[in-house]
Amino acid sequence: MDKFVTALPAKRKPDDESSPNVATSKAKTRKYDEAYLALGFTSTTVGKEERPQCVVCLKILACDSLKPNKLKRHLETTHPEHKDKPVEFFRKKLTHCRAQQSRFTKAASLPANAQLASYKVAYRVAQCKKPHTIAEELILPSAIDMVSTMIDEATASKLKAIPLSNNTISRRIYDMSKDIEEQLNDKIRDRRFAPQMDEATDSNKDCLLITYVRFIDADDLREDLLFCKQVTSRATADELFKIIDTYLREADLKWEDCVGICTDGAQAMAGRRGGLQALIKRVSPNVQWTHCMIHREALASKQLSPDLHDVMTDVITTVNYIKTRPVKARIFSALCEEMGSDHTAVLFHSESRWLSRGKVLSRVFELRDEIRIFLEEEENELAHKFNNNKFLMKLAYLSDMFQKLNELNLQMQGSNTHLPHLADKITSFTRKLEMWEQRVTEGNIDSFENLKSFIEVNKLQNTVIPCMKAHISALQKHFQRYFPVQDPTQYDWIPVTTCRIQHYRE
Repeated sequence: MDKFVTALPAKRKPDDESSPNVATSKAKTRKYDEAYLALGFTSTTVGKEERPQCVVCLKILACDSLKPNKLKRHLETTHPEHKDKPVEFFRKKLTHCRAQQSRFTKAASLPANAQLASYKVAYRVAQCKKPHTIAEELILPSAIDMVSTMIDEATASKLKAIPLSNNTISRRIYDMSKDIEEQLNDKIRDRRFAPQMDEATDSNKDCLLITYVRFIDADDLREDLLFCKQVTSRATADELFKIIDTYLREADLKWEDCVGICTDGAQAMAGRRGGLQALIKRVSPNVQWTHCMIHREALASKQLSPDLHDVMTDVITTVNYIKTRPVKARIFSALCEEMGSDHTAVLFHSESRWLSRGKVLSRVFELRDEIRIFLEEEENELAHKFNNNKFLMKLAYLSDMFQKLNELNLQMQGSNTHLPHLADKITSFTRKLEMWEQRVTEGNIDSFENLKSFIEVNKLQNTVIPCMKAHISALQKHFQRYFPVQDPTQYDWIPVTTCRIQHYRE
């Protein structure tokens, strides 16, 4: 994303073309009318240009927004609770607004270099995700100490003019984020775009709607974060659509320019009748819906046979027994340190995190001896599981297989990916499944490192081949279900051989 100090190039209008008549004609300038106060707007001057300013949120709109319909739309979409207020209400807001402006006039005398330095510090605070108080409590005193030591006290005292209070840093970050958001919306406006939406819950148990957008900027395909809004009530399709629709209206983006949407397969998102995709198709009939391929990969790899599911259940029970009891977790950590282990803790498992299962299985298999000794000392009934070679062979196989599934998932993630690239990854993995099934049938387990090493070290006979073969076969069926075979000719339009000659040297 462009930095906040970078202004967008002005759009060239047809009237700007060079001609004798244009040189002598004057552009039509709209004037503010006192009647606009009933719509919640006063006027302000920006660079010798009169612009409308909302007396509620103090937002300054463009000069061409000096139209009653545009001012009314801002009032109804941004401040719907004030749309029926009398003009006296907005006159009081105007008085309060002018009082604020008088206070800001004093702050405007701040030196330009000090103000720029304040913005740069705020930018770094936001980048590092640090609390806003760190600027005034740590960064500024440290900078003064360094300058006074390296140069002199007089130069260091100049740094005290930089405003770095908690509220100032907060305002700076807000200003920069709004500027970046406006730049992004200006680039998307009147261009085709395709959003990708997902609903998630953060660590504070707040439900968030995260929306990315893909659009064409000049000749490049760009991808960026459009917005992240909190879902205040239930995450229903109507509520999610209301959030998206309100944002697009405020940003002056049109549903007609939306050509595609990408979501997961949840009913609220993908429902054909009452889901989000159905609501979007009502306002944009030509939009194309795509089921997120990463979600599909996670669903295809989720199912386990009953015997492997029992192994997974025992692993989760063991992890919870150790992790949920602080005293036992410390005892286990001390045991791992005494045995010289690379890791001293097991990992929690979460169904909502795609990579969790593979990481948990790999860590438990790595610390299998430490877990066995710990459970025996605790006289836990799960101790006999880690003395059972067949159980450990299944555990080794699961750790190997889910490590491969994690690698596939990571390969599919990232920005600026596209459907043919992801389809190639899925096709390659399904062919690997066919190869692994054939090799396992022949007794070859070279592709599964943990299992092979465990069998060779303990000089065991592989008794889990039928279980492995059944699981690999089931994975193939699930991948075929979620990723049906596509006609390769549908990608013939992609110019894969097109390149620029200047990219190569003789």
